[in-house]
Amino acid sequence: MKSTSVLSGALLFLGTLAFGQGLTQADRERGVQYLDQTRDGVVAAVKGLSDAQWKFKSAPDRWSVAETLEHIAKSEEFLFHHLTETVAKAPAGPVGRDTAKTDAAILAMIPDRSHKAKAPAELVPTSTWTPAESLDHFLKTRADMTGFLASTPDLRDHVENSPFGQPWDAYEWTLFIAAHSERHTKQILEVKADPNFSKN
Repeated sequence: MKSTSVLSGALLFLGTLAFGQGLTQADRERGVQYLDQTRDGVVAAVKGLSDAQWKFKSAPDRWSVAETLEHIAKSEEFLFHHLTETVAKAPAGPVGRDTAKTDAAILAMIPDRSHKAKAPAELVPTSTWTPAESLDHFLKTRADMTGFLASTPDLRDHVENSPFGQPWDAYEWTLFIAAHSERHTKQILEVKADPNFSKN
């Protein structure tokens, strides 16, 4: 009887490892939905723009829509590579992390444009790609990331310090990447709302 109990406990532990500690199916579905939502937001924000509209800047030190889209695409590739090659292989985080609180903080903080941030030099747009190429890069990486989120079992089990000094698990890094694209979609909409933005 005792050996059966021990075996059951071991199987339960292994099952928890196999299916990911703390990441519920609802979390996963919400994450995929957020990836889709923010992808569609980027696509809608840049749809049908003319060459003049792509290049318009509200000020010399501000990014154009084309530059902002290039930044989104470059960041998406850079951060997804970091997620799969570093975060997803990192050790477990502290016991008792409040993942729900951290998830919510990322979703609230990152898209908030009232807090300014400076892009790292390697992610500053340099007209490396045309707008169409930037969009293609973004959509390819986003599709890969959505597949990664939908199929990777242990996203809560690998934790690395975030750019904000807090430990984030792989699921939270995924939310961060999506929230980053939402932040810069808002930036594109700000450019388009400028009174001097070309009408055609």
